[in-house]
Amino acid sequence: MAPSPIKVYQIKVTLRRSRPAIWRRFEILSHTKLGRVHRILQIVMGWTNSHLHHFVVGENCYGAPHPDVTFHGEKDERRVRLDEVLRSPKNRIRYEYGFSDGWVHDVVLERIRERDRNERYPVILDAQGACPPEAVGGIDGYYEFLEAVVNPRHRAHKRTREWWGGPFDPREYDIEEHNKALPRR
Repeated sequence: MAPSPIKVYQIKVTLRRSRPAIWRRFEILSHTKLGRVHRILQIVMGWTNSHLHHFVVGENCYGAPHPDVTFHGEKDERRVRLDEVLRSPKNRIRYEYGFSDGWVHDVVLERIRERDRNERYPVILDAQGACPPEAVGGIDGYYEFLEAVVNPRHRAHKRTREWWGGPFDPREYDIEEHNKALPRR
């Protein structure tokens, strides 16, 4: 059986329970292995790859083999291509990052198109919202962080700003900067 031709997938990844929604839209080659998709999602979202992760597709779970942690039935993400789990527009997978904080993302295939050999992938097309700091305790902790960091009258404002290292703009996301960080082919 001949391998399927490489296509370009337009993906939208959204951080669950974020309001307003924190999301990114990007293009990636369809034959990309899930292990690489994880590394790309880290850059696209703005995470630091400091925690464990996995992908959930229906009843199947795919993650990186880890010497200290084994999840029952988890399959090796390095052996599965994106086009094996996302086959047509509107298909979705769940990407979980930082299990104790519970950063859960919906990864949705929006569009499939022909590959342009003159283009380099992956590439971020659009985005909304800053990536939350990882150590704030998940999405609920993020909203507590935002209340403290933006309100000078908040009892934890000074401590939060010192911890973070200054101001924080929840709308800020530099597409060009993140695109430069992507490993592109």
